[in-house]
Amino acid sequence: MALFARVMHDAFGAAVSDWSQVIALLSLLSMFLGAIAAIGQTDIKRLMAFSSIAHMGYALMGLAAGTAFGVQAMLIYMAIYVTMNIGTFAFILSMHRDGQPVSNIGALNMYSKREPGKALAMLVLLFSLAGVPPLVGFFGKLYVLRAAYEAGLAWLAIAGVIASVIGAFYYLRIVFYMYFGEERDDALDSSRSPVLWGMLMASAVIMVVGVVNLFGIEGAAAAAAATLVN
Repeated sequence: MALFARVMHDAFGAAVSDWSQVIALLSLLSMFLGAIAAIGQTDIKRLMAFSSIAHMGYALMGLAAGTAFGVQAMLIYMAIYVTMNIGTFAFILSMHRDGQPVSNIGALNMYSKREPGKALAMLVLLFSLAGVPPLVGFFGKLYVLRAAYEAGLAWLAIAGVIASVIGAFYYLRIVFYMYFGEERDDALDSSRSPVLWGMLMASAVIMVVGVVNLFGIEGAAAAAAATLVN
């Protein structure tokens, strides 16, 4: 994404109004394709893959603004998104039954009863991915929406809010399975990997306490954006 921003602003910096509309269209299509396609998924890996398409649409929204603040918003969003994804995929990789990997969402039924700490950490990450305040993921979306609005792309910002509401459905569905699903006899194995456990917990903690350091992230992203644009 950083290279993409550098190419757009460096090689085509004199034609921002031309490529901005193309990027805005790609952003719109990515957000809705990812959000809608993920709704019917029962495999959590496939769900997160389509979710990634939607999240790249939000990142492209910042780039579509065609401004230094837009690039800054994109970089902040990407930093937050990568952190959320590290924890989420650490959780997915820990899903095993009888030593075999499991990726069906139904396997998470009443997971909170067996692993309350991990279920809570995953809940935090899913809420952050959905953009629920006051978690850091909410501010990531707020930055790109603001960049689009200030650049005169209010229609794209509104579309982003709608896509975010659609996306919240499949994230909350996973939470429902973990806390309110039917209890299963073939429960998942308890993860014995301290590395995956640590990555999951660290990502969840960052989503909660990272708001305190948001200004530091903003400053670093602003400096990086200035380098990319100039």
